[in-house]
Amino acid sequence: MIGHLLLAGGDEFSGHMVQPDAQAIALAGGWNTPISVLPTAAAPDGRYQNAGSQAVHWFRNLGATRIEVLPINDKKSADDPWMANYIRTSRFIYFTDGFASYLYHALKDSSCLDSILEAYHRGAVIAGSGAGAMVLCQYFFEPMARQILPGFNLLPNTCVLPHHNQFGAGWVERLTQHIPGLVILGIDEQTALIDDGDGGKKIHWNVYGQGGVTLYRHGVPVRYNVGQRLIDTFK
Repeated sequence: MIGHLLLAGGDEFSGHMVQPDAQAIALAGGWNTPISVLPTAAAPDGRYQNAGSQAVHWFRNLGATRIEVLPINDKKSADDPWMANYIRTSRFIYFTDGFASYLYHALKDSSCLDSILEAYHRGAVIAGSGAGAMVLCQYFFEPMARQILPGFNLLPNTCVLPHHNQFGAGWVERLTQHIPGLVILGIDEQTALIDDGDGGKKIHWNVYGQGGVTLYRHGVPVRYNVGQRLIDTFK
C-alpha cells in the first residue's frame, strides 16, 4: 500500500499551512501518530537545530503528540541504526527546507533512506517543503551549480520548483530545454499539494494553503489555486 505525498513550496511553519499539515497528519493516522522530522537540508548553514525546534513547536500547536526530530546531518548519521528503525515505524516523515543537493547526498544509499522508502510503501505520508519537496521527485534543479540532478523518484517524470511565487519560476525554461517531457510543479510558498483524493486508478491532488500550484508541461503553464483539484499521474 503506497502512502501519500505532501509537496510544499516553502515557508513551511507559517499560519497558512495549518490545513495541509493537519490533512497530512489525518492521512497518517491522527494526532497520536509518530512523526519523524528531518532537518537535514538545513545542516549546511547551521540552521538544523532551529528548523527542528520550529517543527516541534508547529506540530505540537496543531495537536500532534509524538514528534521526534532526527539529527541526520551527514552520511554517517544517515546510517544510524536507531534513527533508521524509528523512521521505519513512523507514519509521517517530514523534510524541512534548506539545501536540496546536501539533503540528497546525505541520504543517498543510506539505511535511513531505505527506511523512508519502506515506510512509504507501507502507507506512510512523506512530506517535504522547499528543498525537501524537490528531492522527492525524479529530478531536482540545483540552482547554485545550475544542474539537473536525480532525486529519490517517489514522483516519476516530475520536478518541483518551490518558492514559485518568489523566484522558482525562473528555472522553468532551463528545465524544459534539457528534459522536454518533464512535468514541472511550481509550488508557491505557504502552499502544498497532496495526493489525497479518492480517484481510483487516477491520482487526485488537492491544493492547500495560501497560494497556488502551476503545472508546466512542455513549458505550457496551467494554474491551480487553493481548493482546486488536479487529476494527473504526471507521466
